[in-house]
Amino acid sequence: MARPLPQPSPAGGAARAGHLRAAARRSDRSGCPCSRIPGGLRGPPPPQPPSPRSGGQSAGAGPRGPLGVVVSPWGTRSAGPLPSGRRQRRARAAPPPELRQPRTLTSVSRRHGLARTPVPPAGQRGSRLLAMGPLSARLLMQRGRPKSDRLGKIRSLDLSGLKLLSEHLDPKLLSRLTQLQELDLSNNQLETLPANLGLSHLRILRCANNQLGDVTALCQFPQLEELSLEGNPFLTVSDNLKVSFLLPKLRKVNGKDASSTSSQVESLNRELTSRVTAHWEKFMATRSPEEEAEKAQADFVKSAVRNVRYGPESLSEFTQWRVQMISEALVASGGTQVHETGIPERPSKATAAQEPRARPMALKRSGDVSLSLSPSKRGCPSPPAHVEGSPMGSDGSQPALDLEPLHFLQCHSKNNSPRDLETQLWACAFEPAWEEGQAGATSQTVATCGGEAVCVIDCQTGIVLHKYKAPGEEFFSVAWTALTVVTQAGHKKRWSVLAAAGLRGLVRLLHVRAGFCCGVIRAHKKAIATLCFSPTHETHLFTASYDKRIILWDVGVPNHDYEFQASQLLTLDAASIPLRLCPVASCPEAYLLAGCEGGCCCWDVRLDQPQKRRVCEVEFVFSEGSEAPGRRVDGLAFVNEDVVASKGNSLGTICLWSWSQTWVGRGKQSTLAVVVLARLQWSPTKLAYFSLSTCPDEGIVLCGDEEGNVWVYDVRHILTQQPPLPAAPQAPTQVGTACPSPAAGTIV
Repeated sequence: MARPLPQPSPAGGAARAGHLRAAARRSDRSGCPCSRIPGGLRGPPPPQPPSPRSGGQSAGAGPRGPLGVVVSPWGTRSAGPLPSGRRQRRARAAPPPELRQPRTLTSVSRRHGLARTPVPPAGQRGSRLLAMGPLSARLLMQRGRPKSDRLGKIRSLDLSGLKLLSEHLDPKLLSRLTQLQELDLSNNQLETLPANLGLSHLRILRCANNQLGDVTALCQFPQLEELSLEGNPFLTVSDNLKVSFLLPKLRKVNGKDASSTSSQVESLNRELTSRVTAHWEKFMATRSPEEEAEKAQADFVKSAVRNVRYGPESLSEFTQWRVQMISEALVASGGTQVHETGIPERPSKATAAQEPRARPMALKRSGDVSLSLSPSKRGCPSPPAHVEGSPMGSDGSQPALDLEPLHFLQCHSKNNSPRDLETQLWACAFEPAWEEGQAGATSQTVATCGGEAVCVIDCQTGIVLHKYKAPGEEFFSVAWTALTVVTQAGHKKRWSVLAAAGLRGLVRLLHVRAGFCCGVIRAHKKAIATLCFSPTHETHLFTASYDKRIILWDVGVPNHDYEFQASQLLTLDAASIPLRLCPVASCPEAYLLAGCEGGCCCWDVRLDQPQKRRVCEVEFVFSEGSEAPGRRVDGLAFVNEDVVASKGNSLGTICLWSWSQTWVGRGKQSTLAVVVLARLQWSPTKLAYFSLSTCPDEGIVLCGDEEGNVWVYDVRHILTQQPPLPAAPQAPTQVGTACPSPAAGTIV
């Protein structure tokens, strides 16, 4: 508690107060830290920028806030002298004045036995002790460069690691930094930037490791040339494009050249402007002259945002944002502005943005080189895709399959070299559509793994949206889930999380939109062959390893530092190496199927059972055909809730069998013969591990082969046909040739 200060006598009070105020003014001008710190003692060093993993505070350290200052009506004074003996010992150990550092309010309170005790408001302690806000002019001068007693002379300012919130950035205070060119706000807790900071000369801005969810406020920095936004998990690819659009002078983003993104933004703007203009002409042609003009214009903006589409789904946020801006500008000009509305001028490319060019379809073509977010190489030219006029089936009711390759990408090769013919692709997984009412549907975003890289690709345009590398790793499997994350401010965010695993036995959890790894699970001591998420529990992950074990994990939800704390729920022992995992479609929370080197097995995975380590419940026997007892099953997928498609390594067939009809005859048997519904003709190759996939909503089965072909089967007629079914293997509906001579690691 502060010792009471002496009260001035009535006779000499005015003179003494005048001397004290003059002394205070001299101390403020001198800049001596001892005149502004209780006792003039040296405090702890200023807080250092935290690492992204530490979350801003080292273990065992108390909270360190920005500089606190104690003032009184008679000027800047000590909160109370220390005992004389301690003062003398402290004085003898005091460093030279040039090495003294200001103390924080936390350290002052600890020195007087008030550690971790918040300073009461001024109204509760009188006018003698006041705690200033997180940012003050004195703090800015201490952290600014060059050193100056005037804010207007500071050109570089470091405010990193202060745990600042958005409301701590006071525009009135920061606007006094009229010459500021470099600002570091990294390692704080900012969710937004105030829109009127007044830093018009700012050229370099660092906002890494915050919680920013919007970038539109960056438009107030028209001179910005370098920007760092790494470690903001709620920013997406669309936000990267917004940054490039809002800041025409931007040269580097996150330390990388921004020119390629700028080219993509200009290409998108040209196309969107052309489409909005065409929509304006079509929209106004349907309006009667008597209709109120203001209402018609408002309806046009809504109609354009709703109907004008271009580019991949992952960029829909950016395209809709730009469509609204273009539409509003077009309405304001009365429909006369038909060129690139609202595009900031870029001096080096001013002439290239004068004439918009329209493309009739949102498909990747050989000339659309500017639409690449990251390097992607094509093995051979992309033929056109058939999107209209698909031929009908023989009965006239169902359209016949007519699939053509759309893109050829070689994005997993070492050092992006087209000569790399050794890197193999092992798996791909389409991102589910997480919107309500679309259970089981997938988006146009696919994740692929091979070599040391995981790529996330937009299938519509062929753009490689993200590429994650782990040197020394070889990825074998990927799987998607979506998690609901609560921020420190209490806001709920939906994350798309991609799990990737392989040779090292580690599971890496990737935040796809933000583009970083937010968790690593040391799952197995040997390589992980495959993994999959439970369709009913978004945090439950199955991993299958070459150690002949399958483990069920609860990865949990990331904490405020975006770290996962995974826990092990079950261990399933297998007699051979598990190659494919498939939760039973009709009861995924109860049973798990696995295709293994030694056959097809099933486990009980219900968590209400006491055993945490379990053996195989049932082994399925294929009495004839491709999967005889004990033979490898390397392809496994449900066609619908009952029918299973499985593939072995002999006789060139794919088997369709009924789960329900097989399971009903189980009893207490540990071996069951499957009830086969049909067999599909496939390649007679002896090579293994070709992935088998299904489209449950469409009744489609797909499988690749050693020649680079894709075998496509339309099995809807088989699913509805009454027994007996044909004994001969059914021919494929289509065998699509991906490329005459596909290179290893090529994605089609």
